[in-house]
Amino acid sequence: MASPTPHTASAEDLRGTASDNLRPPPVGGLRERKKQRTRDALIRAALELFTEQGYEATTVDEIAEAVDVSQRTYFRYFANKEDVTFAVQEMVEARFLEELTARPAPEPPLTALRSAVLASWDDIGSAIESVVPVELYMRTYQMIESTPALTASHLRRSSELEEQIARLIAGREGLDVDSDPRPRVLVAAFSGVMRVAGKVWGEGPDYSVASLRELTESYLNHMAPAIDDKWDRRDITASAE
Repeated sequence: MASPTPHTASAEDLRGTASDNLRPPPVGGLRERKKQRTRDALIRAALELFTEQGYEATTVDEIAEAVDVSQRTYFRYFANKEDVTFAVQEMVEARFLEELTARPAPEPPLTALRSAVLASWDDIGSAIESVVPVELYMRTYQMIESTPALTASHLRRSSELEEQIARLIAGREGLDVDSDPRPRVLVAAFSGVMRVAGKVWGEGPDYSVASLRELTESYLNHMAPAIDDKWDRRDITASAE
């Protein structure tokens, strides 16, 4: 499932409804809270440096120095620069997977995917803001799209996420994902819709999460008819009125 096409947005635009289970508080007292703060600080420092001076030009030493920690401390949290680049996105994706896993078993696969992604948009802003400003998150994706090594990593990670989603769907339906093509076909189509919706949203005038959610819902509503039904211009005209 691809991320929305990035653009400049305000923190207020993308601030969603807080969710208690979006990001569980660190357990273990002061020590764990301090570790979480250090991790968040490293993410923010890394993304700021990447977007200001370039990914390739930024070193791990510079990131660590910005947070006043050692290189050794950095590597306790992240294996390399790529890991810190995608840390927030992984949290957002984890939220979607949580929502998908929690969907009622009787729901058809496409309904479960649709409901899970729309529920995720309800608090995605809060998820991001818990670590970095939303503007920085969006600038990071602009940087990813202009950095070949990161673009390749993003495509690989997206493919891995799609496979994970397909296996979740197959498990829900009691299917063998390696012998039944339907889970992977459905997820590929779903991911394509998400990419198109994100691109259109990124090019539009309204940068709010409400707008993204509404646009995503509209595109997903057209997914099944676009695949199964004969196309009729009157259907689109009526839905636009």
